[in-house]
Amino acid sequence: MTTIILGSTGIIVNKNGFGALPVQRVSKEEGAALLRKAYEGGITFFDTARAYSDSEEKIGAGLGDVRSHIYIATKTMSTTVEGFWKDLETSLGLLKTDYVDIYQFHNPSFCPKPGDGTGLYEAMTEAKAQGKIRHIGITNHRLSVAMEAVESGLYETLQFPFCYLADEKDIQLVNACKERNMGFIAMKSLSGGLITNSAAAYAFAAQYDNVLPIWGIQKESELDEFLSYIDHPASMTPEIRELIDKDRRQLAGTFCRGCGYCMPCPVGIEINNCARMSLLLRRSPSAGHLSPKGQEKMMKIKDCLHCNKCMSHCPYGLNTPELLARNLKDYEEILAGKVMTADNF
Repeated sequence: MTTIILGSTGIIVNKNGFGALPVQRVSKEEGAALLRKAYEGGITFFDTARAYSDSEEKIGAGLGDVRSHIYIATKTMSTTVEGFWKDLETSLGLLKTDYVDIYQFHNPSFCPKPGDGTGLYEAMTEAKAQGKIRHIGITNHRLSVAMEAVESGLYETLQFPFCYLADEKDIQLVNACKERNMGFIAMKSLSGGLITNSAAAYAFAAQYDNVLPIWGIQKESELDEFLSYIDHPASMTPEIRELIDKDRRQLAGTFCRGCGYCMPCPVGIEINNCARMSLLLRRSPSAGHLSPKGQEKMMKIKDCLHCNKCMSHCPYGLNTPELLARNLKDYEEILAGKVMTADNF
């Protein structure tokens, strides 16, 4: 079993975290059962958020009776002190606990600090003094905010996208956390579903002894793959290296990670999937994407107002309307049989 110490928190867990965003898409019973199986299989770190609809409730239902044996990280997107306390109390109730191991600011557009006028960081320290949280963390998709948080020395953990599509700046961020004994929680370790080989994803993360990947798990079959790595960790092999190099070539440049911070769209475009549909069709079964329902979603792109709200909210600075238009053109060519999908490559 490969374990990791999450920086100065002293938290020691298996190098397999459970990202509980996807469990909001299944029933309460299914979600609770999946979470319980993860725990019984050896996973003890569970990451969720107040913004993940009923994810916290499912963790409470599935793991409430083993609370002392697991670590829970959750998040608040609130920008006010009042909202901070409301979110925290709601999370505690749903999770069936009286404390959160790591409480994180959820992708703020700035790095909260003492004396910045918001009172947010002061609320964090007060919550910690009250014993309602044990460690202070922050999540982000913006490299500049993430690095500022690392350099501030105010946070015990950083959650940031990190997978084998990472560039040199992302790796520098990981190393900066290690140098400062700051825990690094890797979200988007499967790049929002674009990475389809779990062994390659695990083997890449295994190269960094301070990185805790949290896998977004929705299906039992997905969970089984990651549980298998507890006793038999995937390692870097020539074959996996070749696959990673191929994926890097295919996914080089600008592509949508599917984070969803561009949402909601004023005209109802499902941006976080539509803006990367070309890649999804080439890397996963296409039937669902090409179904009448899938076609209806893609055709909504034609209603785009070009208001650029999505572009202004993209933490990666992508030209989202351009990406949408490009993906719609490719999608229509696929429907016409001019371009192949993953099913017929």
